[in-house]
Amino acid sequence: MSASSVNHVSVHANDLDESVKFYEGVLGLERVATPKFAFPVQWMRLGGQQLHLFVRENVDAPMFHHVGLNVDDFEALFWRARKEGLNDESAFFSGMYELPDGAVQMYLRDPAGNLVEVDWPDSTTLDARIREELVPLSSTVPQTSESMTATLFLDRRAEIAGLNRDGR
Repeated sequence: MSASSVNHVSVHANDLDESVKFYEGVLGLERVATPKFAFPVQWMRLGGQQLHLFVRENVDAPMFHHVGLNVDDFEALFWRARKEGLNDESAFFSGMYELPDGAVQMYLRDPAGNLVEVDWPDSTTLDARIREELVPLSSTVPQTSESMTATLFLDRRAEIAGLNRDGR
């Protein structure tokens, strides 16, 4: 027996309506039918998976636990996050990293304080103004030869050997 995929992730919401608006409006998720629970819950479609929002009394979002989401338009989200002050610069010492394979991680906070990592597969496809703000992870943490082969996008693993030859 082995797990085959992620079905859903649940995150706390202080105000369910406010959190639903964030995930719909900023990240493009859509509400789906949700069973009634003993506390407020809303299920949201996230591709073929779901994100579940729930409200419980006396609960705070963890500072560093996070969900990583792929997006179809990183640039639009980058500019919107900048305009609306959604970026988090504190959790991982930078608001945006370029990983050794060229993938990008940007960190946002939702209305309840949950950390949301937004992932993009290829920094070279981004506007030069955004690329200027990327912090190469290798500039803050020395990488090993093995860590230079890591990727968030497992379907790109075959491409990584070629990307690493040019020094990334």
